[in-house]
Amino acid sequence: MLAKVHSCTLLGIKGIPLEIEVDIADGLPAFDIIGLPDASVREAKERVRAAIRNSGFSFPYSRITVNLAPAALKKEGSAFDLAIAIGLLAATGQIPRGIMLENAVFIGELSLDGNLRGINGTLAMALSLSEFPDYQNKILYLPEANSTEAALVNSLTVKGTGTLIQLANYLCGIGELQSAEPLLDQLIEENWADLDFSEVRGQETAKRALEIAAAGSHNVLLYGPPGSGKTMLARRIPSILPAPTLDEILEMTRIHSVAGQLNPDKPLLTQRPFRSPHHSASTAGIIGGGKTPRPGEVSLAHRGVLFFDELPEYNREVLEALRQPLEDRTVSVTRVAATVTYPADFMFIGSMNPCPCGNYGDPRQECRCSPTQIFRYRSKLSGPLIDRIDIQVEMPGIKFEQLQQKESGESSAKIRGRVNAARSKQHERYKRIKVISNAQLRSRHFEKYCPLSTEARQLLHQSFQSLNLSMRAHDRIIKVARTIADLDHSDIIGAPHIAEAVQYRNLDRQN
Repeated sequence: MLAKVHSCTLLGIKGIPLEIEVDIADGLPAFDIIGLPDASVREAKERVRAAIRNSGFSFPYSRITVNLAPAALKKEGSAFDLAIAIGLLAATGQIPRGIMLENAVFIGELSLDGNLRGINGTLAMALSLSEFPDYQNKILYLPEANSTEAALVNSLTVKGTGTLIQLANYLCGIGELQSAEPLLDQLIEENWADLDFSEVRGQETAKRALEIAAAGSHNVLLYGPPGSGKTMLARRIPSILPAPTLDEILEMTRIHSVAGQLNPDKPLLTQRPFRSPHHSASTAGIIGGGKTPRPGEVSLAHRGVLFFDELPEYNREVLEALRQPLEDRTVSVTRVAATVTYPADFMFIGSMNPCPCGNYGDPRQECRCSPTQIFRYRSKLSGPLIDRIDIQVEMPGIKFEQLQQKESGESSAKIRGRVNAARSKQHERYKRIKVISNAQLRSRHFEKYCPLSTEARQLLHQSFQSLNLSMRAHDRIIKVARTIADLDHSDIIGAPHIAEAVQYRNLDRQN
């Protein structure tokens, strides 16, 4: 007897439909799974055998062959357990074959007693299935723990089940399985961060720089002595970023679903992520990878903020690996089995001290570092990496008088209002091209979207010559100036906008 059921596997953050063929033939008892399964898939036969028996069904003492098609694609994980079990029950006649199986997709891990456990990546699989015309009318059966997450895809019918026997009875016409309802309206809410810019005393230049960065999604490097407020400001950036759109919410949630970092009680990321990995993190942890490629911090920060505190303390290999995602806004992880591409469109924020002791240039304390130590410390950041950081801001130490100010600074809500206005201008300007913010502009876009006044062009030429800027630094100055002009409600980039953008290339001016 032969039975065919449908399932799905993950390749990166994309779901690939599978057809699972279960054949039961005469011969010595055996249970073989073919189609490039990994160890966790091969172990499914023991989970399925125990789950079928403990659910009250009979397990056939025959030659069982399970084929996972397409056979050329490597299969990983435990998400095929449910489909294999349903295929076995159908092949042995314990549940009916027919239209219900043909119009169904089964995903889930079985426990030995027949209960269903939640799995990672169900939203990614559901979104991908909804893009295939042949699967848009099929019903997705999966564990109850994942049903709310998968139901976020409105074009699919999703039914959650707790046990194998409950699902088998439903397929036999016994009992009911309720369709999971999308809870977008209940899950999406404005819940701005508790941290507020009004709590930060002084550092007006840095606040202005971060406002520009948020308005154009630019990368920032903050450097200054210990205690100047670098980390304090960086952690408040999410409070001035625009609320994510529904498409962005699904993008972010999809990646976190694959990484297994969703909260089952609230399976939707409604706030932009703020990721701050420790400086001991490995390259695979930051960029992504491993034996089974998984998203790294650069992808988990997609549409949000990636913050590296004490930038020179990170491994040189990790810092150099950031160059590709900072430029391309994607990251590719290549393994023998496949090459996986993850999105990595994030705002990068780095902070560092000016020297190992942190007091270089601070008039209040004497620096104890030798010129050689300072050179070695700063040389941990390569020129190409610094070149990719749009805004470089020096933050001096805070004076006692500034700390004692009774008036609080400008609130995050007020700054966010200006950021939203600038982003709205960009959305309207770039609605016909695949650009979300000024930071994503390419040089081919400059002539149309970044018109320079005569004075601005002259100032840019002088700065390019005197600072010996690279072509990349030249382009990033124009993009930052475009954002400053947007905040200034100007369609033309003027000399003051270029001057302020050049001012934020501090490290270029010091070289």
